[in-house]
Amino acid sequence: MIVCHELMRLRETITQWKQAGLRIGFVPTMGNLHAGHLSLIEQAQRRADKVVSSVFVNPLQFGEGEDFERYPRSLTTDADQLRQQGCDLLFAPDVALMYPELSEPVRVMVPRSLTGCLEGAVRPGHFDGVTTVVAKLFNMVQPDVAVFGQKDYQQWRVLSAMVTELNWPIEMVKAPIVRAEDGLALSSRNQYLTPMQRQIAPHLVRVLQAVVSDLSAGKRDFRGLEREASARLLAAGFDQVDYVSIVDAQRLTPACCADRDLVVLAVARLGTTRLLDNIEWSAV
Repeated sequence: MIVCHELMRLRETITQWKQAGLRIGFVPTMGNLHAGHLSLIEQAQRRADKVVSSVFVNPLQFGEGEDFERYPRSLTTDADQLRQQGCDLLFAPDVALMYPELSEPVRVMVPRSLTGCLEGAVRPGHFDGVTTVVAKLFNMVQPDVAVFGQKDYQQWRVLSAMVTELNWPIEMVKAPIVRAEDGLALSSRNQYLTPMQRQIAPHLVRVLQAVVSDLSAGKRDFRGLEREASARLLAAGFDQVDYVSIVDAQRLTPACCADRDLVVLAVARLGTTRLLDNIEWSAV
């Protein structure tokens, strides 16, 4: 596996691959990799001849009081895992390369109809940081296909909208959530949980599954279902529920009876750790 820290070497390698007619897959990450990340590499390998993954902890997507400084950084271990998975190139830029003018960077923004709700309402400016860094990485890597996990569903929709609106020739792939045996969605932040919190955490997906069961049974009081789910999470031991929302899968607007494709999203806290999860649902 090639390890690049410089843009020139990255571009030279990508150019050689493209001149050889090879299809380039890309998986951007913030590192601290786990099985969920590696499943994205596998998805990319199915769709491309060469796979690039990036590791970059992006300061633009962390808000005031969030965990940028303590976000786990494990580049050596990450590189070992990517190498074992068969990744072809690891791009690990530093902040100076990504943001030469960090105090006043150029930003790429998607309309607030997608970025101002859900996570965007709780974390103002977060998605401007996400779209900016991914736009820059897309420009650097020039991928034919990019793979993102469903766990960050709103991120997936925001980035898909960006690619569509900017007419980039990139196939966007949404990979399924990878879960532990008890159903908890894998996340780098799970390591912050105490043993007791780890026992509570799987109730998040169970509550979402209960909402989906209610939808399948024909219940359409969406706001009532959201309130009931929030109450169940608090009763299960979560310290705070940021939101439980049933929304249109494309527009991310609050669900109404005319909508056919929905997603149920939730973010709940155990101590200072935010856990997020979602389940898609379609009317028959």
